[in-house]
Amino acid sequence: MDALRRLFGGGGGGGAADGAKSESEAEPATADEIDAEERARDLELLRAEQDRLDELVLRQQRYADRSWTPPSQGGPRRSDDGEENNAES
Repeated sequence: MDALRRLFGGGGGGGAADGAKSESEAEPATADEIDAEERARDLELLRAEQDRLDELVLRQQRYADRSWTPPSQGGPRRSDDGEENNAES
């Protein structure tokens, strides 16, 4: 409940904790502080994602751009191109 009171600026019940607020809590955060917090959060999310995935999945993701794909067959012409006239005769 104290967190909600601090968030909405409600009084009472806090006593000494409300009086001991620093100036940084009262002032809005600057753009640099927000960017730093976002970078820290992104790094934490990436670490959690890496811990969640096992070694096989990480290897598959790492080498996905080097995976083998079979060569295309038959060229760009499709099976129904130009055969309408040949099928009727």
